[in-house]
Order: sequence, then structure tokens, then C-alpha cells
Amino acid sequence: MAAHTQKNNKPGKTGGKEAQPLIIAKTPAEEQRLKLERLMRNVDKPAPIPDRPKEWNPRAPPEFVRDVMGSSAGAGSGEFHVYRHLRRREYQRQDFLDKIADKQDKDQEYLDKVEQNKLDAEERTAKRRKKREKLRQKRLMIKKTKLQSKNKEEEDDAEKSSESSEEEENEEEREAEDDAEAPSFIMGKK
Repeated sequence: MAAHTQKNNKPGKTGGKEAQPLIIAKTPAEEQRLKLERLMRNVDKPAPIPDRPKEWNPRAPPEFVRDVMGSSAGAGSGEFHVYRHLRRREYQRQDFLDKIADKQDKDQEYLDKVEQNKLDAEERTAKRRKKREKLRQKRLMIKKTKLQSKNKEEEDDAEKSSESSEEEENEEEREAEDDAEAPSFIMGKK
């Protein structure tokens, strides 16, 4: 009986897990869904993130060329193919260098443009800052003039009130004097 149970158990499989049916993805979307499902089964396991592919670099040109050849007459029929491969490799290398130079030029143009945009933004900001400062000073001057005029009015009011109180005192004195000099007899009556 022990032999019978060993035949049913597959080697390398744990007894607790059930066998998953084999699903073949028919579309790229299904394939991605299956991969995500497989990753989500064990959340604690880190997901494999592939490294960036390395940039293709052409083979460096040889330091010293021993057998210089060309595609001229007199060369053997096999030499032309060697020459053609060397020429193709050199053209690839030159194209690669041209692309690198173009990329560097574009990167430099981008950095220059970013720097110019920063300078322009700083210039606009300085101009607006100056305008805000002028407005603030103008408002401050208006506030000061209003405050001074208000203080002046208060002083004028205080002076007027002091003058009016002096005038009232003078009038009272005159009335008192007038009362003292009032005739004891009424004129014009006989």
C-alpha cells in the first residue's frame, strides 16, 4: 500500500497544494493578467524587475590595421566580402557617433532652454516684485496723507473748540458787562 501512495504523489510537489490547470494565454492582455495573478498569489515575494537593456556600442576601430585592402581590381573574390564587412562596421560606428553627437546637442539645447526659461521667469518675477513694491509704497503714502489730514482736522477741531470756548467766555463776559451797565430806568417813557 505504501508503494501505491508513492505512485500517486508526484515528486517535487507538496501534498497540501492542488495542481493548477495549465492556461495558455491567447492575447497579450491575458498573458499580463496571468502574470499579475501569479504575482498576487504570494504578495510577500518580491517581483522581478528587469534591468534596463544596455545601449548598443559598436566595436572600437582597430588600433593598427595590418592588411589594408580595397575593392579594386586584382583582389581575390573572397577579399571583397571581408572589405564589405569592414566597411559596414565602420559605417555603423560612424552612424552611432553621429547619433550620440545629435543626442548631446539636443540635451545641451534643452538645458540651455531650461536655463533661459529660469532667467525669463526670474526677470518677470523681479518686474512684478518691483511693481508690487511701488504699489505698496503708494498705498503707504496715501495712508500717511490720510492720517496726517485726519490729525490736522483733529487739531483744527481742537483749536476751533478752544477758540469757540474762548469766544463763549468773551461773550459771557460782555453779557455780564452789559448787564452791569444796564440803565436803571427805561428810556423813552415818561
